[in-house]
Amino acid sequence: MKKAKDQPQPYRQTLTVRKDLRRNWTLYLLFLPVLAYYIVFSYFPMYGVIIAFKDFNISKGILKSPWATMPNGEINLFKHFINFIETPTFWRLCKNSIRLSVSRLLIGMPFPIMFAILLNELRFSKLKRVIQTVSIFPRFVSGVVIAAVIKTFCSSNGLITNGLRSLGFNITKPLLQIPAAFTPIYVAKGIWGGLGWDALVYIAAIAGVDKEVYEAASIDGAGRLMKIWHITLPSVKPVFVLRLIMSMGGILAVGAEEIMLLYNETVYSVSDVIWTYAYRKGMLEMNYSYSAAIGLMNSVIAFILTLICNAICRKVNEISLF
Repeated sequence: MKKAKDQPQPYRQTLTVRKDLRRNWTLYLLFLPVLAYYIVFSYFPMYGVIIAFKDFNISKGILKSPWATMPNGEINLFKHFINFIETPTFWRLCKNSIRLSVSRLLIGMPFPIMFAILLNELRFSKLKRVIQTVSIFPRFVSGVVIAAVIKTFCSSNGLITNGLRSLGFNITKPLLQIPAAFTPIYVAKGIWGGLGWDALVYIAAIAGVDKEVYEAASIDGAGRLMKIWHITLPSVKPVFVLRLIMSMGGILAVGAEEIMLLYNETVYSVSDVIWTYAYRKGMLEMNYSYSAAIGLMNSVIAFILTLICNAICRKVNEISLF
């Protein structure tokens, strides 16, 4: 009988897989619920994307609904995509989506890094744990509750509104009804809510730095700022680049849930984004094909942006997702 190493390559690979399954069958068993979750809730629903190319009718179902047809009777699978691009609000929706996403990205991403560095520099371990625990707490509070608190603070006589009045600002109505105030409130909410949670990955990256490197830098006469600049920041650079790549994929997918909990008709001009528009068209007006087309186009653009950002980061920093 031939030994395993003398067998053809496909046979050796199959044998390796079988051995791995026998050795780690408990781990694969634990992984099955995760696999089932993504198949049922992520991959199987992709079948419904087909309604973006149809004039979907609930009574007829996905398969029996007719393909998208123009008013002149001509079949045009891209009818709903064209209608969305030609809508008068298209450029406003794109501009708002990019502005809110980029504002949160540029202003929000440095804060977790600075917070992680400050925690790393603390010498009192108990105080460090308390601060880190408190900073993560907002992540586990319902978004509805947080939005209600923000609305209360930003009301006509709210804490934030009165504070701004005491600083000399002439505010006569709730802040969330002032278009110029919506973006700062949205960005500040994102920073406050995600500061501790987003800092975890940077804290882990900093913890992975060998302590001997810091000791060697101290021997060479480096102070705290020098060690932060030359050791700590380079250690979090790969994590920052990877998070930047993943964030670029969602640059048009601004959190619709967060915005819908805060916005109102008086600030639609600056707060209405692609996903909130798609929600109104799909769930409120029941134009499911049109809403699905918007979502599909948004996902394709996000995928392209991710590829572009990944290629740029790989060329410039030699760090990428793939």
